[in-house]
Amino acid sequence: MRGFLASSSGVLPFTLRSVGAACAAVLTLAPAPPAFGSVPASGSGGAVPGSTRSLPLVPLSREGDPGAAPEQGLRRTGLGRFALLGVVWDDPGTELHGRVRVRTRSAATGKWTGWQDVEAHADHGADPGTAERSARRVRGATAPLWVGSSDGVEVRVRAEKAGSRGGRGALPSGLRLELVDPGRDAREAPAAGAPAGEPPRTALDTEAAIAASGANADIAAYGTTAIPALDRPATEKELTRLQGPSRGKPYIGARPKIVTRRGWGADESLRERGFVYTKKIKAAFVHHTASGNKYTCAQAPSVIRGIYRYHVKSMGWRDIGYNFLVDKCGTLYEGRAGGVAKPVLGAHTMGFNTDSMGVAVIGSHGTTQPPGAAVTAVARLAAWKLGLHGADPRAKTYLTSGGGNLYPKGKKVRLNVMSGHRDGYATECPGKRLYAKLGTVRTSAARYQGR
Repeated sequence: MRGFLASSSGVLPFTLRSVGAACAAVLTLAPAPPAFGSVPASGSGGAVPGSTRSLPLVPLSREGDPGAAPEQGLRRTGLGRFALLGVVWDDPGTELHGRVRVRTRSAATGKWTGWQDVEAHADHGADPGTAERSARRVRGATAPLWVGSSDGVEVRVRAEKAGSRGGRGALPSGLRLELVDPGRDAREAPAAGAPAGEPPRTALDTEAAIAASGANADIAAYGTTAIPALDRPATEKELTRLQGPSRGKPYIGARPKIVTRRGWGADESLRERGFVYTKKIKAAFVHHTASGNKYTCAQAPSVIRGIYRYHVKSMGWRDIGYNFLVDKCGTLYEGRAGGVAKPVLGAHTMGFNTDSMGVAVIGSHGTTQPPGAAVTAVARLAAWKLGLHGADPRAKTYLTSGGGNLYPKGKKVRLNVMSGHRDGYATECPGKRLYAKLGTVRTSAARYQGR
């Protein structure tokens, strides 16, 4: 059990463990955090919080026209700025069979983009029957799309024609357009026209933020924005410290540098409190975010904040679904809170979240080749994280399905230790081009482990 204790130096994380047959409680206090660890009453600091605007779609198809497929949409200008969008609907168990197209107006130039397709299915999610999946706030959704700083939008959602007799398909009920402003992190340049000398409100220095940072206390200092890389000998020593002496040669890759949630500016007040863990990591599933490739590496933290807000506020998940993310320049980022070295339960591969981890390459890789730096980063992450659990990236393993559209609940499935999302769920993710790189990822990760 994990929790917090009040003290003269602020709020201290602690771990409560049961020991022996008598179940005696052992209270382990983590080292006191630095000054940022004190919890301000109002949460003042140096970051601009983001926002989400939800707009209901309206019918566009003519009533009584037997030849028209159902279509909904809207066109709005003069909106507050947003940079990421998606479409959600009421029932997460209902699929959107149709096409979603958008165009946006640049907040900088006032010019409209061309029409873009939005991936109609966000095929990630918590396993059926779990508390996260069963929450009333969970919704069906498209994948998010990064559009950059915009202040106008037009969207059209058109159903496919269904049936061999020309009958019309249907759209899910409660269609809404979600417009996400990811906000600005304290380390980013202030927006034009922002008042000087007045630090904006933030949720970076709260009890929840301390908890998220404290979850990495076994390998990093409190408040760090990036967990530093280690060479392989230092990683092996760390493995011994964490797990005790190994009976044989440890096969583990050097720990890569990982930008923490604090580093990419996560607003910890958005997610649910506490962390949920699985028993171990037996497999890694590779994803792409399907959010488009029109972002710079400097914008990657903003993209992640946008996806995080979309997953939690728009889709109703407890936290961002992925355990890790990687941008086109190969920078690795901590995803779901709970500690990068720990087996955090994600919501990335419906049916196979237990005993696995999910890493998402930021972008869309159905027809676009993933950058070599991103592929290498996935391999280095897998070599380290799978090495913590004694898993060979080239091997196969068995996972028990929690229920999905490929395998029924309870079925034991033999999968590659390094799998693509589509191996456990019927989806295009992680895209044809990225999926084709998994052989390279397996070979490289095993080599990094010293196999």
